[in-house]
Amino acid sequence: MAVVVPDPVQLQPLDLRRLRHLRAAVRSGSLSGAAETLGLSQPALSSSIKSLEADLGVTLLERHRHGVVGTAYAETLLEHFQRVEAELQAAWLRVGRLRQDSAKHLQIGCGPSEATRLLPRALERLRQRRPDLRVEVAYGLNERLMPMVRHGEIECALSSIPSSAAHADLRHQPLYVDRAVVIARADHPLALRRKISAADLAAWPWVLARRWELERRALDELFADAGLPPLQASVETDSAILMKTLVLQGDYLSYVPLEMIHWEQQAGTLRALEGIGSRWERHVGLTTRGDAAVSDGLAALRECLLLAAQSVRGRAATA
Repeated sequence: MAVVVPDPVQLQPLDLRRLRHLRAAVRSGSLSGAAETLGLSQPALSSSIKSLEADLGVTLLERHRHGVVGTAYAETLLEHFQRVEAELQAAWLRVGRLRQDSAKHLQIGCGPSEATRLLPRALERLRQRRPDLRVEVAYGLNERLMPMVRHGEIECALSSIPSSAAHADLRHQPLYVDRAVVIARADHPLALRRKISAADLAAWPWVLARRWELERRALDELFADAGLPPLQASVETDSAILMKTLVLQGDYLSYVPLEMIHWEQQAGTLRALEGIGSRWERHVGLTTRGDAAVSDGLAALRECLLLAAQSVRGRAATA
């Protein structure tokens, strides 16, 4: 014997308004009373509930001379609707809390050099102005930070910026100009020499950023100008800590922004080699997504960065 399974009811898109109309009618026990509560005409309310019955293919209200009463279908429908409405209300409240939290939460990115002085000084100013603001900092080179800005994972990146926008959807605000230098430990054999050639540099081991970073490309150009092939680094890394540690503890050389070794220079442990002829400059700035609104937290950080950059610019000009 063949069993015929009826087609499932083809429901129209869920209309919460009609469900609220049904609930009001069941609670009131009267279409006229429910219409008055809802601020509708009785014909409009009746039409709304009838359209819901037509979509479901069931009777939701039993009409009698004293008013209306909900059927078992109506009771089942309204039981589930109550849960749905409660979930929607919870979601509404949760979104509101998230919105409040986001106003007190700032996610940014920062490069190694900018984490040395610029960002710490700016964050101290920001703490005094906005003690309620919690800042989350992602650390890395541009190869990591720029995609994070474009994809909205962070609101901004504090790092090297190109002379012209590499991506149309990014906006760059310059803060100061730094320059890249060859660094060695203070007692390295090259450290006291006044004149150093590219050939002299090529004889030593190097720890460098990977080739697509701006500093690495500039170093390749320095060697190309001297008629030499690009350096083959012994170690390639995106870790500024590893770069400086290898230089401090051995014969390694590296090529980094001058700002990145500020504290080591102050302590007399690292120095920038002189007489190399490299004066390549890098522009440091704040990168944001061009189509993104500026939050209050980001606006406050930007003001603090502009103030902190004044002291860094002064040092770069005299270095």
